[in-house]
Amino acid sequence: MARYILKRILQALPLLVIISIICFALIQMAPFDVIDTIATPDMAPEVKEALKVRYGLDKPAYIQYLNWVGRMATGNLGYSIVTHQSVAYDLSARIPNTILLILPSYLLALAVSVVLGLLAGSKRGSRADKMIDTLCSVGMATPTFWVAMMLVYVFGYRFDIFPILGMHTLGQDNSLPDLLLHLTLPTIVLTIGDLPGTVRFVRSSTISQYTEDYVMVQKAFGAGRAQILFRHVMKNVLLPVITLVGMSLPRLITGAFITESIFSWPGVGTYFITAIRSFDYPVIMSVMFFSSAMVILGNLLADICYCLVDPRIQAMR
Repeated sequence: MARYILKRILQALPLLVIISIICFALIQMAPFDVIDTIATPDMAPEVKEALKVRYGLDKPAYIQYLNWVGRMATGNLGYSIVTHQSVAYDLSARIPNTILLILPSYLLALAVSVVLGLLAGSKRGSRADKMIDTLCSVGMATPTFWVAMMLVYVFGYRFDIFPILGMHTLGQDNSLPDLLLHLTLPTIVLTIGDLPGTVRFVRSSTISQYTEDYVMVQKAFGAGRAQILFRHVMKNVLLPVITLVGMSLPRLITGAFITESIFSWPGVGTYFITAIRSFDYPVIMSVMFFSSAMVILGNLLADICYCLVDPRIQAMR
């Protein structure tokens, strides 16, 4: 097992190098640089050149890349060109806020999806299956921002039940009830956004398992529907869900851009969007690199969980 983990880590290193090159190249290929965003029309060319020297933009691209990778390797993500704050400090302050928003909504959506997917898949073609499938179709066709704006209008404006901006009401930074009130609407939006795709994924896995021979054998031995579903089918259905959970790991970094922006949630999403608007390239490259690295880490953790959950896979390794 340890050898397999070490092998996967070594395989991930070249991918991280390729990802860093792509992130850097995308910034270099932009039609303008950061100096263009902070320069004023009456700024002298000498001042612009001085700014380029200050931020290291006067050096060749490969030198800029090596300098950036060297700083990243030591944990120095650089400084925001707009706010002049440490990118590492800003991310360390915002990542917990994003996790606080993303994790409960995703776990809730996952739990509900497993229940609905098992129900729909085990009763394929029934009224319950058709109703769940219809709701999933409607959910997938409904934009997340529209759901967010409707909830803001109904529960935040018309009935004034829930707050709609930020994490805390002014002067109540340490109030847990106030935090839960601010969490309610964005959590509902993210849960609704995650449900349809996950429900259909679990439903298709359930239908696939019901075509396996072991289900027919259990029926021949007189096993009931509930026994087959919860003792045999569910364990095999949850195996592919591990991959789905692993692939969702990057969201703990990138968060939910649209939802965070609508509710002014002080997470990584709003930080990243603000950086894009001002072409704050140290922030953009850091978020892009870490979100891509989290995809690799998610795949690695999913493979490890596969081996731990299913001994047959570990034997094949």
